Amino acid sequence: MFLSVNYRAHSADLTPKITYFYDGDTVKIKDAFSEYKLRLTDIDAPERNQIYGKTARRALINLCENADVRVYVMGKDRYKRNVGKLICNNQDASVYMVKNGHAWFNKHYSMDYTLDLAEEESRANQLGLWKQKNPTPPWLWRQKNPH
Repeated sequence: MFLSVNYRAHSADLTPKITYFYDGDTVKIKDAFSEYKLRLTDIDAPERNQIYGKTARRALINLCENADVRVYVMGKDRYKRNVGKLICNNQDASVYMVKNGHAWFNKHYSMDYTLDLAEEESRANQLGLWKQKNPTPPWLWRQKNPH
């Protein structure tokens, strides 16, 4: 006798889902065990109220909304948010955001210099936020606009 068991419905419950996009580098994830904020590693995207912030958020939504999502949490940041990799339909969201000019490579916290090259290329091609003459990096904007 052969018994076929379909685990698909059960495994779908374990699949992480993005329930909210805060901005171009932070999302809310719900999985089978909890719901938590995830800050994408290696990048810093404009804040929502900053010039280009809504466009950066929209780019991340376009990449990840209704996507097959994988999350690799690597630790916590100073705000106690989970920090990690977000993969949407087999695309690393951090790489996508930098490559398309929607975020800065975060040199201060990352050693993934392929992203540094991706930023240089998106700058040279004036993609996304690099269409602006002198876009303000989010870390400088946050200093001038504290929460």
